[in-house]
Amino acid sequence: MTLRLLLVEDDQRLSDKLQRFLIGEGFVVDLVTDGEDALHLGLTQEYAAAVLDLGLPSLDGMAILQAWRQNQRDLPVLILTARDTWLDRIAGFKAGADDYLVKPFHPEEAVLRLRALIRRSGSHNSAKIVCGTLTYDGMTGGMEMAGQPLKLTAFELRLLTALITRKGVAVSRNHLIASVYGYDEDAEAGSLEVIMSRLRRKISPHIIEPIRGYGYRLVGLPS
Repeated sequence: MTLRLLLVEDDQRLSDKLQRFLIGEGFVVDLVTDGEDALHLGLTQEYAAAVLDLGLPSLDGMAILQAWRQNQRDLPVLILTARDTWLDRIAGFKAGADDYLVKPFHPEEAVLRLRALIRRSGSHNSAKIVCGTLTYDGMTGGMEMAGQPLKLTAFELRLLTALITRKGVAVSRNHLIASVYGYDEDAEAGSLEVIMSRLRRKISPHIIEPIRGYGYRLVGLPS
């Protein structure tokens, strides 16, 4: 089972990019842009963690966090905000935040902080995905083959993660491009095929099946 996150951010450009990046890192992401929707989902759905912006339409992020805590919702919460004074941080932690990340930020830092929060909360017990000889640990982001850690570049790992979290299902080339490059507007999408070629050589070309005119599918091999 993959880790499910609640991403609450009303800046469409930022939220789209961060959602794509998190998906590329193997998370399942529910994105909401409205405070009332965020409050409802946080109270009624189960998440490994939440990324919560403070400045939201209809209901402020701080009020949402306080309502979650008052209703005994103990999911780890990473506040994501432009409010960067020390008093803002104190207010966030007093409201029940587990961590605080100020914009602008690098998405990899957000992922590292989220994984640390999830690890401490113990919400990662079922975070492993197995596909034949491949095993993906959604909490650590690590990948193993036949019990041995795979030595992959960051792009190769994102690509393989996007495939294993949808094992057996054809994944479009556009989705893979977004998963690999998500936050990097300057990346050349054409290099996806180069990364795919290197990855297939490392783990066996038979594990990743090309779908002509569409994308790829991870089929795995018998363990």
